[in-house]
Amino acid sequence: MRPPLWIPAWLLLLHGCATARLPQAANARTDIRDCSTDPPYLPPTATDTTARVAALRGAMQALGAQAYVVPATDAHMSEYISARDARLGWLTGFTGSAGTAVVTQDKAALWTDSRYWTQAERQLDCNWELQRTTWIESIAMWILEAVPVGGNISLDPFLFSIDTWNSYRQALQGSGRILLPIETNLVDQVWGDQRPPAGSGEIYSLPEEFTGSSWQEKVARIRQEMEQHVRHPTAVLLSGLEETAWLFNLRGDDIPYNPVFYSYTLLTNTSISLFVGEQRLAAAARSSLRAACPGPLCVELREYGQAPEHLRQYVQGNVTVWLGTEYTTYGLYSLIPQEKLLEDSYSPVMLAKAVKNSREQDLLRAAHVRDAVAVIQYLLWLEKTVPQGEVDEFLGAQRMDALRQAQEHSRGPSFQSISASGLNAALAHYSPSNGSSRQLSVDEMYLADTGGQYLDGTTDITRTVHWGTPTPLQKEAYTRVLMGNIDLSRLIFPPNTAGRVIESFARRPLWNVGLNYGHGTGHGIGNFLSVHEWPVGFQSNNVPLTAGMFTSIEPGYYQDGEFGIRIEDIALVVEAQTEHQSGENPFLTFEVVSLVPYDRNLIDISLLSPEQVRYLNTYYESIRARVGPELQRQQLQEEYDWLQRSTEPFPLGRAAATAGTGTTGALALATLLSALLPGLQA
Repeated sequence: MRPPLWIPAWLLLLHGCATARLPQAANARTDIRDCSTDPPYLPPTATDTTARVAALRGAMQALGAQAYVVPATDAHMSEYISARDARLGWLTGFTGSAGTAVVTQDKAALWTDSRYWTQAERQLDCNWELQRTTWIESIAMWILEAVPVGGNISLDPFLFSIDTWNSYRQALQGSGRILLPIETNLVDQVWGDQRPPAGSGEIYSLPEEFTGSSWQEKVARIRQEMEQHVRHPTAVLLSGLEETAWLFNLRGDDIPYNPVFYSYTLLTNTSISLFVGEQRLAAAARSSLRAACPGPLCVELREYGQAPEHLRQYVQGNVTVWLGTEYTTYGLYSLIPQEKLLEDSYSPVMLAKAVKNSREQDLLRAAHVRDAVAVIQYLLWLEKTVPQGEVDEFLGAQRMDALRQAQEHSRGPSFQSISASGLNAALAHYSPSNGSSRQLSVDEMYLADTGGQYLDGTTDITRTVHWGTPTPLQKEAYTRVLMGNIDLSRLIFPPNTAGRVIESFARRPLWNVGLNYGHGTGHGIGNFLSVHEWPVGFQSNNVPLTAGMFTSIEPGYYQDGEFGIRIEDIALVVEAQTEHQSGENPFLTFEVVSLVPYDRNLIDISLLSPEQVRYLNTYYESIRARVGPELQRQQLQEEYDWLQRSTEPFPLGRAAATAGTGTTGALALATLLSALLPGLQA
């Protein structure tokens, strides 16, 4: 799935240069709003927010707030949120996963990145300005122009990370405006009884055969890290929902597509406090957590809402609290005296979770084999039905979800399926609805970015196909996206290398002809957890790549208003088998665990180097060896035959003879970029 990454300004500029070749005539499109007409034109996908904005302004006025800032996240800094926490979406109508809204008494604006610009123009009404950036400095400049000196800029401190809060404070420092925390959320207040209820599903223990180690072993490991740390912290505070779920081998369903539950954990060197809806715990889960009571492995169950007050009381003693700033809100952070804080970007639990042990690696590999079966079934079904004109985007997404659901250990999709045909595929996060869904056609490219949740792992894969005759640009762009995928997947690199240093390998085949993409190149993935798992990936605030980490590799290209391409695989970081070794630790490379062939109809083999063709043929051999037997076991002979046809080796003789120096050039480019742009974010 396309990763949720912040994009540097230079990258957005390149993206704009690459994709905005064909300017649209005025009023040529009916799928986006036009606020310049009288009356303004709004597409059916836009939401009327007039009453909502007016109600918020009334609540702001009552508290003396001249501006109110609304983020897209929840109190745990989750990327995916529950309907109850979709404050930005309810207020603005914009449903993208990244954005910030600011409302004053006479203005309202939404900031989002290039992935969502077209989506925002489809969903916003004309109460809202669209600001095409995500930089806090840009938001602050807008606020300074809209709010007079002495005015209050209000935020809910439990919805902003420590770094984000401090960025706002620094941007407004010395301006005469006041950053005012308001713990009563004003959007919740005006949303009222129409706000969706809190989750109430059961919280259960993951069966032992699907865990890498027991929760007691994980707790012992974290306590050992606490003891070995030079500052000897007395407690670790966990705010990220994945952290608590992973630590205790528990799962829930509070957030769609993500098997997590609302919780906090305070793990000390002698006690464990889990803040959760206690009545929701399954009997077996409760028994597991309480089996060692009393004692250091006894989990004290406390109500979810008690976390702030318990933390406030705990820090009265002679303690040091270790936390990760990326997932802790300013509201919690502000409760801890500075001298009692130990801060890292990520908690020790987040870092431990990122590196899968051998058991977890095998579980994820197995999940991807069965997932490949479902995707192959889907691609074959599309080949047979699309020419008959019987499939639209929404029906396709439903079919994909149903095929996954039929696989062993399935627990549903890992995100809302992106099923996009033609111009809709140019929207990196487009998802169809039953009411507005484009017909799939042999004359258009089709992009399917889908994933599954299984008890043994989470999957995410994107394939782009064309059943007719692609244009020369479509075929070249697809091939270059594939070349970038291959170049990064086959790369051998030194240990402790940051993903941002090698990320440009995926872009270089596109850059060579002036093309680019405006999203990140990869993200981590969990073991029956989140499809986007931090802190693994290719952006600047990800940790260095280590053997045992899983990441997606997903370059793309998007021609706005025409078509979109993305090729995504999940890959495991493994030790490379090299002729020599410099240093104590071996070099690293990737093992691709996604096992679905690419569309041969879109590959221009003459653009590929011999090395790229060899890699592709080896990858196809792996697909045959691993997925073929599973197709036969499930008695899917037609799909097995399709797989054999789709993985026929490509002839080396047609590969580009002059492409062999690409790796050296890409390495030089990556090194240059990492030296010149230390803040590079992918």
